[in-house]
Amino acid sequence: MRTLITCWAIALTLLACSEDPATPAATVDTSPAEAPQNTAAAELPPANPQRDAFFGDLHVHTMYSFDAFIFGTTSSPDDAYEFAKGGTITHPAGFDMKLDVPLDFYGVSDHAFYLGVLRQMADPSTEISSHPAAEGMSTLGGAADRGQKFGAILEFMRSERGEEINDPAIRKDAWDDIVAAANRHNDPGNFTAFIAYEYTATDADRGNLHRNVIFRDDNAPELPFSRLDSSNPEDLWSWMDGNRANGIESLAIPHNSNGSNGSMFMLTDNAGRPIDDAYANQRMRNEPLVEIAQVKGTSDTHPALSPNDEWAEFEIMPFRIATTLYSEPNGSYIRQAYLNGLEMQAERDVNPYKFGVIGSSDTHNATYAGEEDDYWSKVGLRDADGVLRGSVPLSEPRSNGDRYADTYFNTWSAAGLAGVWAEANTRPAIYDAFRRKETFGTSGTRMKVRFFAGNALPELDDPDMIAAAYAGGVPMGGDLIAAGDLAPTFIAWAAKDPNAAPLQRLQIIKGWVEDGAARERVFDVACSDGGEVDSETQRCPDNGAEVNLSDCSITQGVGAAELRARWQDPDYDPEQHALYYVRALENPTCRWSTWDAIRAGVAPRSNMPATIQERVWSSPIWVTPAP
Repeated sequence: MRTLITCWAIALTLLACSEDPATPAATVDTSPAEAPQNTAAAELPPANPQRDAFFGDLHVHTMYSFDAFIFGTTSSPDDAYEFAKGGTITHPAGFDMKLDVPLDFYGVSDHAFYLGVLRQMADPSTEISSHPAAEGMSTLGGAADRGQKFGAILEFMRSERGEEINDPAIRKDAWDDIVAAANRHNDPGNFTAFIAYEYTATDADRGNLHRNVIFRDDNAPELPFSRLDSSNPEDLWSWMDGNRANGIESLAIPHNSNGSNGSMFMLTDNAGRPIDDAYANQRMRNEPLVEIAQVKGTSDTHPALSPNDEWAEFEIMPFRIATTLYSEPNGSYIRQAYLNGLEMQAERDVNPYKFGVIGSSDTHNATYAGEEDDYWSKVGLRDADGVLRGSVPLSEPRSNGDRYADTYFNTWSAAGLAGVWAEANTRPAIYDAFRRKETFGTSGTRMKVRFFAGNALPELDDPDMIAAAYAGGVPMGGDLIAAGDLAPTFIAWAAKDPNAAPLQRLQIIKGWVEDGAARERVFDVACSDGGEVDSETQRCPDNGAEVNLSDCSITQGVGAAELRARWQDPDYDPEQHALYYVRALENPTCRWSTWDAIRAGVAPRSNMPATIQERVWSSPIWVTPAP
């Protein structure tokens, strides 16, 4: 099959979508019951039939999260939403945090686990402050003191005695404030505030099973479902199904699968039974998205799983969550889950892993992780500067001679962001984009990406290209049924963040099942600076972009503002189950750790990456053989 690759200048038509997009066929029943809309149609701004890209963060912790409070965060949900809209928050260490460009949507997602309890423990006027576990809570000192208290209180809460401080009234007061804050700050057409929380299940033998739960509108349960109710995510899904039957619509977004020690994307259910249709339907009904990038690393893929992907080793945090135990890659990364899902679909028409992707931050500062050149990190006073996070040497070496702090914070990232294509900046429109998986994730910058597949897609110079692409195919997140031997056409497009580095290359990543085994391949489909893709390697030439590590300046005049391609798979086989998604890479820039070192007047730490290639990932499109 001949490969068709074309790059063009920026086209306004790529910024919009069709008024009447085709609805992709689904192979798994993921549709929730119809949820009520509480905002009258007359009150909503006019929908844009062209659809716009909106950016947000759905993983934000404030003073109500037990760990964030111990780390020094006293900012409220109201403060967090004001920050997202362009306001300033003071970091626990005393410096100001402010976005250069406000976000479009935001979700405060505090831990339901002992929600608000530790904040009450630190208040001497409360009854719970007299509990022995609260000792020292109101007089917490610096990073070391807070780290020790965090370990001690976490151990207590996980013990049988934890129930002694599990006060439903405290949790209810905190939850009511979180819900009220989201509803106060939700401003249809201008800013969307989602009611949300984090379900923090952890399996002692397996690892992280955390999810963020996002509610569609202002209907919320009396209390959120937490690990105190059950550590089995299947019980969370059943709770969500029950809420949905009562008009409370929500979805869950797994995160940090990279630190799950293989437990997030298993080949069995939680009880060890083979995955069946009921499990796949329930999981996809409740979890249509997964978080691909955040402070604790990326979850796209791992070098051990994708040895032929030169860009697989990107912001890998190698540890299980909150430990220095190594996390097993097998079963922990999204691309492998996609491939395992394809195998299950080919073998028995079951696929529990047909999810789209977003990015978010997992900030515990009520803000965001910050940019590479203005990094705020994650855990308040515990990692507030380069010395604490291991990017700048200690004033004196440790007893073992090591010049840097004994911490895993140096493996963290200044990431990420969630992107959606929606008709309006409203809860219903953005949430519905989550549901149809017309979403993308970035490693922190505001790159945009679009992706279509079909058997009747237009040419790139068609003035009505987007409308025609929807009419003749499906967007990211969709399913395409193969049309006999006809190879589908793909349209891929990415645009740079106006305030960040230019793009270097545009890629399509393919996964498929051949002879009963899942396989993958990375195709460069558009190159910057007039480069052409090598027909054998399927790679762009290096565009020569470099970084000056003395001041972090980058090569000027190199790279693209946007890249796009109309492409066909040269190895297409209509009998194979396959999926495709887009990844676009910026030119190299300095990593946050290098910025820390430059500001401190020291050389970048030699065993940390000095530079980074920021990127964006689209949700996949699945291509299924014709019946």
